[in-house]
Amino acid sequence: MNLFYKLIFALIFYLGFSINSFALENKILFKVNNEIVTSVDILNEIKYLNLLNKELKNFDKYKIYEVAKNSIIKNKIKENELKKFFKKLDIDEKYLNEITIKYFDKFDLNSIEELKNLLQKNNLTLGEIQKKITVQILWNNLIFQKFSKNVKIDKKLIKEEISKKEIQEELLISEIVFNIKENETLEKKLSVIKNEIIKNNFSNAAILYSISDTAINGGKVGWVSLNSLSKKIRDQLFNLKVGEITNPIQIPGGFIILKVENKKENIVKLDIEKEFEKIIKIKTNEQLNQFSNIYYNKIEKDIKIHEL
Repeated sequence: MNLFYKLIFALIFYLGFSINSFALENKILFKVNNEIVTSVDILNEIKYLNLLNKELKNFDKYKIYEVAKNSIIKNKIKENELKKFFKKLDIDEKYLNEITIKYFDKFDLNSIEELKNLLQKNNLTLGEIQKKITVQILWNNLIFQKFSKNVKIDKKLIKEEISKKEIQEELLISEIVFNIKENETLEKKLSVIKNEIIKNNFSNAAILYSISDTAINGGKVGWVSLNSLSKKIRDQLFNLKVGEITNPIQIPGGFIILKVENKKENIVKLDIEKEFEKIIKIKTNEQLNQFSNIYYNKIEKDIKIHEL
C-alpha cells in the first residue's frame, strides 16, 4: 500500500473519530516548489474547510483530500508570489482582527475572543487562520496595484440604465468559475462538471471544480442587481427560471457557469448616486477577480508540485 492510500485510510479513520481519540502520523506528502506539505497540514486544512462549509463532510473522503490539497497548493502559490513584492507578509493587527471576524460572519461573532473559542472547539488556532486571511488580503492588494488602471467601466451608460429603471430585478446566484488546462477540452471539462451537478448538486460541483474564492461556500455569490452585471452575463441570466443554470460563459481567464437560486423585484425610487457607486464597485470587483484568475493561471505554470 503506497503512501497516498495509507494517508487516505488514516484520514478516513480520523474523520470518524474525535481529535482526542486518534493522532495522525505526520508524513511529508508533496512539495510546492521547495515548501513541504505534510499529512498534518492536510488534516488542518480539512478541519478549516469543514468549519466553513459543513456540506464538505458529505463528500467522498478521497474528494475531501483533493479539495484540501488544492486549497493548500493555491494558498502556497499566492504566498510565494507575494514574497516577491512584500518584505513581510503581515498587516495591521486591529484591521486583521476586524476582517477575520467579518470572514466568519455567518457565526454571528462579536469579538475576537468568541472567534478563538469557535476555532478551539474545531481544533484550530487563530494564528493559522489569520495567516490564510493575510495572504488573501495581500493578494487582493497586489491585484489592485497591478490591474486597477486596466479596469474599464462605461459610467455614462450605467447612469443612463439606472435612471430608466423603476423596477429593480435582483438575483440570488451561485457560480462555478473554471479554466481549461493544456490536456483538456471545454467539452470534457464541462461534462465532468455537469455530471457532478446532476449526480449531487451545483454546490458540490463548485467546491470541487471552481477556481473562484466562492468555491468553499458552494459557489454562493449572494443577491446581485441584474443591472450590475455585464451585458454578456445579463443576457444569459435574463430568461432563466429559478433553479436553472447558464451555458458556460467565456470570461477573461476562463469560463463561468451561473445558477439562479432565487429572484425578486423591487419597485423603488433609487438614490441614483448611491446605486451608481454600488454598481461601479461590483463591476470593478468583477473585473479585478478576472485579472486575479489570469495572473494566478500565469504564475501557476511555473510552479513545480513534487509528489513524495
